[in-house]
Amino acid sequence: MLPKKSTYDEVYSSFRWSIPEHYNIGVDVCDKWADERYRLALIYEDERGKTEKFTFWDIKQLSNRLANALGASGISSGDRVGILLPQCPEAAITHIATYKVGAIAIPLFTLFGPDALEYRLANSGAKAIVTDSANIAKVLQIRGQLPDLKLLFVSGGKSQPGVVDFWGALEKGSSHFEPVLTRADDPAMIIYTSGTTGPPKGALHAHRVVLGHVPGVEFFHNFFPEKGDVYWTPADWAWIGGLIDVLLPSWHHGVPVVAHRTRKFDPEHAFYLIAKHGIRNAFMPPTALKMMRLVKDPKSRHDFRMRTIGCGGETLGEELLDWGRQVMDLDINEFYGQTEVNLVVGNCCEIMPVRRGSMGKPIPGHRVEVVDAEGHICPPSTVGEIAILRPDPVMFLNYWQNPQATRNKFVGDWSLTGDLGKKDEDGYIWYVARKDDLITSSGYRIGPAEIEGCLIKHPAVAMCAVIGKPDAVRTEIVKAFLVLKEGIPATEELAKEIQTFVKTRLAAYEYPREIEFVAELPMTSTGKIIRGDLRKLEIEKQKGHPFRE
Repeated sequence: MLPKKSTYDEVYSSFRWSIPEHYNIGVDVCDKWADERYRLALIYEDERGKTEKFTFWDIKQLSNRLANALGASGISSGDRVGILLPQCPEAAITHIATYKVGAIAIPLFTLFGPDALEYRLANSGAKAIVTDSANIAKVLQIRGQLPDLKLLFVSGGKSQPGVVDFWGALEKGSSHFEPVLTRADDPAMIIYTSGTTGPPKGALHAHRVVLGHVPGVEFFHNFFPEKGDVYWTPADWAWIGGLIDVLLPSWHHGVPVVAHRTRKFDPEHAFYLIAKHGIRNAFMPPTALKMMRLVKDPKSRHDFRMRTIGCGGETLGEELLDWGRQVMDLDINEFYGQTEVNLVVGNCCEIMPVRRGSMGKPIPGHRVEVVDAEGHICPPSTVGEIAILRPDPVMFLNYWQNPQATRNKFVGDWSLTGDLGKKDEDGYIWYVARKDDLITSSGYRIGPAEIEGCLIKHPAVAMCAVIGKPDAVRTEIVKAFLVLKEGIPATEELAKEIQTFVKTRLAAYEYPREIEFVAELPMTSTGKIIRGDLRKLEIEKQKGHPFRE
């Protein structure tokens, strides 16, 4: 745990890592608490408002049963297991069971369409997938293209050939299981990036990644945990922010987590949920906070008493920080990281002043600097690339089956983030701009390549390019510039058809909310699209009448 000191410098200088040789996520975040038979682990509220509670003892018994079922079906150390589930008990149980058998978890977002799922399952060589009745049809649709996929577990729905009933399998399995003795550096999960410079890459993380995240969670939640803490996030557990910023580090500390995921975030319901379940700590994406800020006088309807809110993904403006103090009666602590190396910069208002517009300082245990192209540390206030020094327990092992991309991620021992920033004389890090074409929309980090790959599949599209267009609510929206095939007219009906085409094949948040039909795209002499010119074109509004949904 972080040493509780009175200043940032004292905490940073006195922190030391303690990573054991052998470590298993499932044992650490579940089994070590199970002997406290009534220690609460999970509060689950479904979309109808029904609430179930699970103790760590319950989670241990259920995950042991699933671990036995996985083992009996041929899943062993190193095998990949896809987890296509929303925030729910089945998702948590499957994660714990997967780690206990020494397999590798592949978190998958339930809003992914068939194309997005097929790519990730094929690339990872997933041998099994656990899903529910709402998502099984997508898996069955692509199963023929996945020769490695041998085992399908489904929770709920009707039984069908080749599909194992999740809860039925647990009923048959023994509640006794001896977890595999894994090393801290053994692989535990593959979390796919957003595909900013090509197809999404699988960031392979070791079991130690949870221990690597713990100081960051303790830091931006003002020395988490305190007695009575209860943690929640609207961020899906398929992303690193929901899974390893919230669920797993909370359970490392034996702190209960609230699970509730609706298809569309409702800010009024968020206040209701916080009050109902006594939530004291939350990780809130910026877009969620922006929506909650628009709710008028929530205190008149909801009795909430939060202790901490952490926010990451983009810099918060002064209005949101002021709203946090006025409405939530707390300072929102911002933090920074990415899928490959997460939670490395942040704020802890108890021991350091929050400088508006800054992402904070390096979290204890991490060396974060701004470097030039050769990996030299830049002087204060000089713009360069934000980078993290290896070795670091939170750092990924490599990109799955992509050694060249792994090498490109580093200059010397510095892991490059692709984000430009500067560090002031007091050690605060300030975000400047993205080095690549990453789009940040409603808290999601979206790469254009995957969307462009889907767009080009449409029979009317000859060429395409995708950028992020500034937007007051979502930070950016996805905008597509399309060159149509000869003889096909540009119409609003076609634009809507193409939007639906993308929405149903990738994820709902990835589809282009705005489409502009153009005669040609700006290109380099080597045939690469110059997205920077398109962004300038957008700002200057030099041509076209975009269709906006």
